[in-house]
Amino acid sequence: MFNSEGCKGRRAAHLLIVRSLSELCPFADRHRPEDSLRTPRHPPQAFRMDRPRFTFNPKEGIDNPALVISDDPEPDPTITPRLCLLKRVECQTFGFHLRLDRTGQGYEITNVEPWSPAEQSGLQAEDRLLEVNEENVDNMEFHQVVRKIQSCGTHLFLLVLRKEECDQAVQMGVDLQTLCRASKGDSWSRSRLCHVRRDPEQGLGMSFSQTNGGWGRFSVSTVTDGAAEKAGVRTRDLLVWINGVSASALTLASLCRMVNKSGDPVTVLVIEPGSVSSYIRRKIPIFPELAENVNLPHTAKTMRLERRSDGYGFLLRQERVKSPQRTAHVLREVDPGSAAEDAGMKDGDVLLAVNEEPVEELEHEEVVNRIRASGDRVTLISISVEGRWFYRTLGISPLLFLEDSASPTCTQTVVAGPKTASCDLDKGDPWLDSHSNHQRVFKRKTSQRRQDVLW
Repeated sequence: MFNSEGCKGRRAAHLLIVRSLSELCPFADRHRPEDSLRTPRHPPQAFRMDRPRFTFNPKEGIDNPALVISDDPEPDPTITPRLCLLKRVECQTFGFHLRLDRTGQGYEITNVEPWSPAEQSGLQAEDRLLEVNEENVDNMEFHQVVRKIQSCGTHLFLLVLRKEECDQAVQMGVDLQTLCRASKGDSWSRSRLCHVRRDPEQGLGMSFSQTNGGWGRFSVSTVTDGAAEKAGVRTRDLLVWINGVSASALTLASLCRMVNKSGDPVTVLVIEPGSVSSYIRRKIPIFPELAENVNLPHTAKTMRLERRSDGYGFLLRQERVKSPQRTAHVLREVDPGSAAEDAGMKDGDVLLAVNEEPVEELEHEEVVNRIRASGDRVTLISISVEGRWFYRTLGISPLLFLEDSASPTCTQTVVAGPKTASCDLDKGDPWLDSHSNHQRVFKRKTSQRRQDVLW
């Protein structure tokens, strides 16, 4: 049975389709001979379908994640800093150079030597340096970064970022310090070196208990206002080592014997329990080079000497100190009223560095030549014999915790390694005079001993 209403509906739908096609293709009506059959180019208002207007809200963003705008961009998970552990032996360099990058705002690695500790650690040329031994270097001067690398001993931890990733992070507005914190995790905190002196009544003011981890894992409990708490040790800290001996090599009984065998103070390396997971995840051993110096009793001393008409006023001698197997460059015969005495030099102190370059591993003549090459002004770093013995017992360098001081101008490139490390002195530095008159103004008196030089 024919349904007129249905026919009308289909006819109306057909008319709408034709009109829509005519609107999409305005040249289709040229093929129609009859003007009456032409479909209007603009359909009636009843059939016009207005498209909804889209208003972009920058706070809400849109579906495409790449176009979402936020106030604080989160670090891109694909941009991940690399942690490189460099291990060397004495008299060996780490095998890389450091210089300012092209912007002058950061530091980059160059000239990674083949088969060196740097190459074996995965360090690459043009890597952007972010941290040295868990300390950010963005706000450090060049000479400060150089000194941290030179004084680190035999282990060096560098957090770096590939050049391409660094450029990408800068373009995205990602804070590099945020990347560093994200790589460590929220629970990270630095380990602490604490020197605990015994109280006459309460003793050390701390006790140890073995944790669920078993052998070599000890938790610390402190007495309120006791010696340990005042030294920076906290209850629930984990003991890493004591007096340079790793806790992993001790039983609870041997640890107690070590603590109670004498009345001497002890030096402990401790860390918060929540921070251990960060080191385990990143496969980093908890070395004292990474620790915060809370209250170590001995510190190195920086002395700036200006030569006078009678010289510097001290004797440099190579002697055996404390250990019969070790020699040191010792400062002797400090003249009263001399430039050396005015700078704070003490007779018997051990010379550690000349112009902030470590010299303990150098021969005597090399040290003498470096002082000569400094002109009329030289910067010396020394420590007492007791202090040097203290740090050697702990197995760390006394330069590691040297407080910052003004430094001679460094060139923009430095070789990383104590044997060949150099922070070249700029002739334009106000501390220096022209090198042309060294032989004329340099006065010295050679003593009867071959390795004694008096300035």
